[in-house]
This record gives sequence, C-alpha cells and structure tokens, in this order.
Amino acid sequence: MSITVEEKKVLLSVNQLKQYFPIKGGIFGRTVNHVKAVDDISFDIYQGETLSIVGESGCGKSTTGRAILRLDEPTSGTIQFQEKDLLALSKKQMRKVRKDLQVIFQDPFASLNPRQTVEQILSEALAIQNVVPKENRKHRIEELLGHVGLRPESMERYPHEFSGGQRQRIGIARALAVEPKLIICDEAVSALDVSIQAQVLNLLKSLQRQFNLTFLFISHDLGVVRHISDRVMVMYLGKVVEIADKKSIFEQPQHPYTRALLSAIPVPNPVQKRERIILTGDVPSPIDPPTGCRFHTRCPFAIDICKSQAPELKISAQNHQVACHIVS
Repeated sequence: MSITVEEKKVLLSVNQLKQYFPIKGGIFGRTVNHVKAVDDISFDIYQGETLSIVGESGCGKSTTGRAILRLDEPTSGTIQFQEKDLLALSKKQMRKVRKDLQVIFQDPFASLNPRQTVEQILSEALAIQNVVPKENRKHRIEELLGHVGLRPESMERYPHEFSGGQRQRIGIARALAVEPKLIICDEAVSALDVSIQAQVLNLLKSLQRQFNLTFLFISHDLGVVRHISDRVMVMYLGKVVEIADKKSIFEQPQHPYTRALLSAIPVPNPVQKRERIILTGDVPSPIDPPTGCRFHTRCPFAIDICKSQAPELKISAQNHQVACHIVS
C-alpha cells in the first residue's frame, strides 16, 4: 500500500525563504539594488523521498539548495530540519548538523581536490565529523567504495585518473561517508554522458533504499527528473509555481509554465506528435521582476489580475499545489 503525503514525516521544512544578493555601486560601494534569486518560497521535504526542483537557468534552483546548506547565508525565512531552525544556529552548532546534510556537486572534477588521493578525500570527511576511529577509517573507505561500485585499490589513485562517472561516484561516496539524512544533488548528473547518467541515477536510487536517504534533486533535465523523483517542484524567477507528485506533474500539469516546460521534452517516436508551447519574450531580470505574477509577461493566458496581484501557492487538487489565478 502506498504512503500518502499526510502519513509521511517532514524531514525539512522551508518557510518564506528569501535569498537576495546585494548589488554594489557608486564611489563608496553602497548597496544600490538586489538580485532576488529566491523570493519568499515555502515547501516541505519528507523522510525517504526524492523531491526534485526544476526550472530554467536562473530560476533559483541551486540557490535554494545552497541556502538550505547555508553555503550562502539566506536573507530571511526559516529552515526547520529535525525541529531545529538552521538559520538560528551558530557556526559551531551548524558544523554538527552538517553531518546530516550533505551535497553532491555538478562538476565531479572541480569538487574533488586534485592533490589528494581518494583515501585522503574520504578520510577528511570522516575525520572532521569523527564518524569512525582513525584505525578503522581505511576499512570504512573500502566499504564506501564498494557501495558506489569502485574497487578498494581505487583509494590510492587521484581524481584525474578516473572517468567523469567514476569521479561522481567518489563524490557520492564522500557524501555517504558521514551517514547523512538529506543529500542535495545539485545537477549531479548533468555533466555526464547519457549512458553514465542512467548508471549514476540507478546507483542513487539503490543507495536511497539501502540507507533510507532523502534527496533534494536539482536539475533542468525533465527526463532525469521523471526517472528519479517522487515529487516535483517547479520554480520560475525565484518563485515556486507548482508542487505535486511526479505522475500529476507529468500527466496533468496545471500551471502554464509547467505545461510549456513539458512540451519541450523530445518524443522518442518520429510518428508521434506533441503540441509545442512556445513562450514569447525573454525571462525578466531577477533584479527588477514583474509585478503580480512573475510569469505574466510570457504567459499566453494572462488576465488583468495577473499583472497586479501575485498568486498564492494553493492546493488545486489532492496534494497538488499551484500558484496561478486561472487555475481554480
């Protein structure tokens, strides 16, 4: 029997999160404006699920992930993780919590220290969080490499001696090393070949079942999102426009922006036709976003209220949330 959203335990809850980056100008370098990368968003992540964030480049996907980890300090809002407000923690307190919050970065080469062997890279994570005694670390590293499909002798090699897919497996092993509860995958497979992408995605799903992991999966590739997600959150220009389970998003999208995104997915059948929704105009600047609904300047269904009043994220169907005036 499938578990409904109401029955699941909330692992992380984001409320009214804002991430503004100051723009400096003038002789004295004063703040003259802000880039509103993430602007007042709220969502929950449930224990054991994969929530994916999708949207065009610049919509705030990666910034949201970085804000949760406090790699960038959020402007305002709350981030509740296991009943702790992450934004209220000191740096010392946050370091302890980081054991449960890990990240897999987009570039599997730039995210690994080229001067360290795999053993040194993984040992560093174990040492900082003091997960296992020093005398047991080598055995733990062998276990981690086995979990991600690499041989024990790999620990003596350097990152440049591996392929892109193997390097990303090392990144996954590093994230697993401290036994986290939530892993943020920031475009974790976008730099890999398609065949390698499938292998890494299947590895992540296998590890999720084995260790009861929770993923926040950030991607622009809807094919990848469809393969790995339980729920999908669609963002546009710093705002959340739709959240629903994977089936509802891909089979019954309700927000006009979500429909346009899905219409761009290639159909692997030359006979089958799909109506393509072409959006006119460019994405507005996050420095000076449009009033009202931020999508109204490109939306083919926009009405007068869309230009003046920002829509709230409301439930339009069971566990399906949409921020749109024309969706009842």
